[in-house]
Amino acid sequence: MLICPLDYRYGRKEMKEILSEERRLRTQLQVEGALAMAHAKAGNIPRSQAQRIAKVCSSDEVTLERVKEIENETKHDIMAMVKAITERSGDAGRYVHLGATSNDIVDTAMALQMKHALELIEEDILSLLRALADLAQRHRNTVMVARTHGQFAIPTTFGFKLAGYASEMLRFLERLRELRPRVCVGKMSGAVGTGAGFGPSFFKVQEEAMRGLGLGTEEAATQLVCRDRYAELASFLAMLSTACERYATEVRNLQRTEIGEVMEAFDEKKQVGSSTMAQKRNPMLSENLCGLARVVRGFVPAAYEDMVLWHERDLTNSSAERFIIPHMFVLTDDILVKMGQVFAGLKVNKERMLSNLRSSRGMVMSEAVMLSLVSKGLGRQDAHEVVRRASLAAEKQGKDLKEVLLKCKEVRKVMSAKDLEEVMEYSSYIGSAPEMVDRVLAKVEKALE
Repeated sequence: MLICPLDYRYGRKEMKEILSEERRLRTQLQVEGALAMAHAKAGNIPRSQAQRIAKVCSSDEVTLERVKEIENETKHDIMAMVKAITERSGDAGRYVHLGATSNDIVDTAMALQMKHALELIEEDILSLLRALADLAQRHRNTVMVARTHGQFAIPTTFGFKLAGYASEMLRFLERLRELRPRVCVGKMSGAVGTGAGFGPSFFKVQEEAMRGLGLGTEEAATQLVCRDRYAELASFLAMLSTACERYATEVRNLQRTEIGEVMEAFDEKKQVGSSTMAQKRNPMLSENLCGLARVVRGFVPAAYEDMVLWHERDLTNSSAERFIIPHMFVLTDDILVKMGQVFAGLKVNKERMLSNLRSSRGMVMSEAVMLSLVSKGLGRQDAHEVVRRASLAAEKQGKDLKEVLLKCKEVRKVMSAKDLEEVMEYSSYIGSAPEMVDRVLAKVEKALE
């Protein structure tokens, strides 16, 4: 019986394969092979014996089924794997796992899995950046109303909104590349991290093993790689997922019936929005990823709890991490891909954006009017009060702000009807938004090279 929705509903096969049980075993075998070769380079075991072990570890000779059979007897997963390697290695079997403790293998293999998972996350971010950049370029000058506190504010452009998202994703790309060397770290230092089990050649064995695997080295481990690294990873994935939830929440809001400025792609031939309300076209992908982002964030406290272990280690982190790492990676990957799909297929309703601007009856141009009055000689506070009173009057009377302003003596003294018309043109008050879009897109283009 399937219990976890990751088994049948959420997540991509690419990320699931990286974190699968079979891949976990293959990665742990890779670490055992690297350990044997490192011992050979340090002169601790014959090279031919190390090569035999490495060959067994890199082939299909050790199967998941056999390891599970042994584990049923030993009740220890790593010892089961070690026995499975040993029984296939002949005389070389006496050198398998020499000097190592279980978590030398577990943590180093996990570092390899995290390295590959982060490579996939990086590809996802770059793909999302492409979708955002394309949409931002197309809507560089598409004027819409900006909203603060859920209320109309002043004009902006849809491209500028998207450029803000792209700029944030560039920061996540930078964060990923910064944290990767801190997260993708293994160890080969024995029971409590002192390297005693490796004797005088400890440093060489550890350095050779990590170099062969392409990983960094924990400088002063306990029995584990220090879990601040895992907590940083969890925080990063949670932040990244939450950023996507922010973008998806905006899409959901702008797709509301009474706003109607954007809409997720909808297959009109086959897609169904509701089992009873046939007219519904719901932002399903955006809603889906918002929910998943909340699940990702939910794993962060456990990742922080796992930093606090007794002495050189206890086992409380192990069971938690079997949930935390795979779920956070699979769901974050799923979220990023879905977010890219949303923006790649987003329908933008320029006419509705303009209609919503006009529905403000000029109120969204109050700041522009105020600043224009200041430029004509009024004090800033006096100009603010003139426009404030006019806005309240226009609201009460159900009139356009321009109509009320033209009756204000303070305005008539310094501005004609034509002047006011020009000042209250929506597209004239988007500031440097298009130019800022260009600057962000230049950075995106460089990142995508």
